[in-house]
Amino acid sequence: MPELPEVEALAAFLRERVVGHAVARVDVLAISALKTYDPPVTALPGLTVTGAARHGKFLDLDVDGIHLVVHLARAGWLRWRDEVPAKPARPGGKNPLALRVHLDDGSGFDLTEAGTKKGLAVYVVRDPNDVPGVAGLGPDPLDASFTADRLREIVAGKRTRIKGLLRDQSVIAGIGNAYSDEVLHVAKVSPFKIAATLTDDDVATLHDAIVTTLRDAVGRSRGLEAQDLKGEKKTGLRVHGRKGEKCPVCGDTIREVSFADSALQYCPTCQTGGKPLADRRLSRLLK
Repeated sequence: MPELPEVEALAAFLRERVVGHAVARVDVLAISALKTYDPPVTALPGLTVTGAARHGKFLDLDVDGIHLVVHLARAGWLRWRDEVPAKPARPGGKNPLALRVHLDDGSGFDLTEAGTKKGLAVYVVRDPNDVPGVAGLGPDPLDASFTADRLREIVAGKRTRIKGLLRDQSVIAGIGNAYSDEVLHVAKVSPFKIAATLTDDDVATLHDAIVTTLRDAVGRSRGLEAQDLKGEKKTGLRVHGRKGEKCPVCGDTIREVSFADSALQYCPTCQTGGKPLADRRLSRLLK
């Protein structure tokens, strides 16, 4: 799933390639992906792209005041084309096409989504805050206002596991399953630690881990082509998706806890005092 660093890089990528160009045509192949109808997607052709931005994990193209807002969900992606085929696209294939944007110079991009569980969402709105998911976002962790004191306010009184709190977009915007694993590993915090039990020193360490981990990932992605961002994310991860490998810090074996539709990875030595977490849906530290 694309998270803050990848979406930030996609926004930068699009600023270089689409700003100043007019939208020539928009082909919608997956009607289910289009979540709005006013203004209609047919309002975009003829208008000029004036900006590209990010709101949490939402990508936002400003097209002369009308915003094309995209959430790529679990398996969606943006695929750039220097030359977009003139022939109408057909649905289906390995990475089914949901929407195609043609620009006035013949270039453009596709929004695709693999798998059977569809979550990619496209909104055409007058204000990004008209998208419920954007309006409900918590603070952006790369914004200057996201300080250690702000994080302390967020965790105070929260009787929930810190892993889930970090993934809650209404609490902090942009962190998903992968980078929450990375942040907690850097901070040396168990994913199941209760947020309210974090000390002031814990919060300061966690804040630093959030900011540095995300900034480092954004830095590694800067300037890459859209097609290379997934590979960069995977190679840059230290524990997420690396079950059975050695921890790059201590050499212990990275372990996993699986849930119904996701999994987390962690290092027992670095994060849980050497104790493995029970791999079941109601996981707790083994005694």
